[in-house]
Amino acid sequence: MTLKDVVEGTYAQAQDELFELLRIASVSADPAYKPEMQRAAEYLEGKLSTLGFTARIDATAGHPVVYAERLQAPGAPTVLIYGHYDVQPPAPLDKWQTPPFEPTIREGRIYARGATDDKGQAYAHVRGVEALLTQGELPVNVKFLLEGEEEIGSPNLEAYLEAHASELKADVIVISDGSRFAPDVPTVTYGLRGLSYVEVHVTGANRDLHSGSYGGAAPNAINMLAQIITRLKDDQGRITIPGFYDGIEDLTDEERHMWAQLPHDDAEFAGSIGASALPGEAGYTTLERLWARPTLDVNGIWGGYQGKGSKTVIAGQAGAKISMRLVPGQDPERITRLIQEYIPTIAPEGAQVEVVGLHGGQPVKIDLDNAYVRAAGRALEAVYGKTPSFTRGGGSIPIVAAFRSLLKAPVVLVDFGLNADAPHSPNESFAVEDYRNGILTSAALLQELGRAGQSAQDSA
Repeated sequence: MTLKDVVEGTYAQAQDELFELLRIASVSADPAYKPEMQRAAEYLEGKLSTLGFTARIDATAGHPVVYAERLQAPGAPTVLIYGHYDVQPPAPLDKWQTPPFEPTIREGRIYARGATDDKGQAYAHVRGVEALLTQGELPVNVKFLLEGEEEIGSPNLEAYLEAHASELKADVIVISDGSRFAPDVPTVTYGLRGLSYVEVHVTGANRDLHSGSYGGAAPNAINMLAQIITRLKDDQGRITIPGFYDGIEDLTDEERHMWAQLPHDDAEFAGSIGASALPGEAGYTTLERLWARPTLDVNGIWGGYQGKGSKTVIAGQAGAKISMRLVPGQDPERITRLIQEYIPTIAPEGAQVEVVGLHGGQPVKIDLDNAYVRAAGRALEAVYGKTPSFTRGGGSIPIVAAFRSLLKAPVVLVDFGLNADAPHSPNESFAVEDYRNGILTSAALLQELGRAGQSAQDSA
């Protein structure tokens, strides 16, 4: 029986198990869900134990880590598979067509919070291992590291990596926590943007003021915040923070050519998000702006009265959350410091400003000539029957840089999801076909990684 036959024949069980995991409301950002976080960790630990892994749940200063290993392939490479079982908060609940923690299939898609980010993709690897075990012993040694804090910036994972570095040692690290380029384009991701995330607090007066008694003379925190935000970019879409672009690595001609061959259409891209225009930094294509240029976006803003009806007040305080996606050559700590120094210089008279750094992550770029990256390409070609594309991702997985620096192993990013899955949004979903193909790809990938390791030994 082929691996494809195994995956097809066991898919109903694979879907049932994923649904059970998706029903667990493992929201890491909200302390009220702490028992659900523990339940999700226990579910994964139990499943991996039944597959013959030595599995355990390790406590951290926050939510627990699930670690498991099966080391029955002496001389073969060791593969560390990373994923996360925590999910984003489901709000706004009124935008969901079906409850976020009651997985539902509609038109070939699994709808639930965490369906694609990252329970569906991570669990595809669990089932991929299970499919391989029906054929005999695994062709590689496998370790799983499944954390519960990715959606809040992985604040405790780096310390965990440092404490367990020898145990986590691997030849290659595999991560599936992002999006393919398009439904019919199998993709290996070789770069991720980093992140600097800050919160801006503006104070004008010591309280909200009556706009009739004080309007025209008192500082308005919302107006001042709006002025600050508009001064962070010029009319060409360039970020105005001094030194922000220093040291950025330019795209190579090979990358520009490779990306130009991808089936991208600006009008279709805009239509897919209901937009009438695609604003951004002048002089760059849409894909270049998405993958290889830094950004600055306001993610949330507040101040004054926001209830029903009217309340004529001048806001005493206002605030905004701002994220900056970073590219190779930029350091998140430096960028956070630069914006903290810059915003007070552009704040209008009367504004008391505080810029608080929340969290960040290093950008990552992976060598396309790496043998394990090439192995991932072969696995995808075997599953999809076509040559895969190599792209960068616009998002951030902050812990990837820590994996590389602390564990000294190359990272391979093979994503099973799509941007159309709406990760972080209401009605998040994961295509049934993508889950099935993800299981098959995981199994094929482990086979190819084993062959790549053997080839490296033979040529040594």
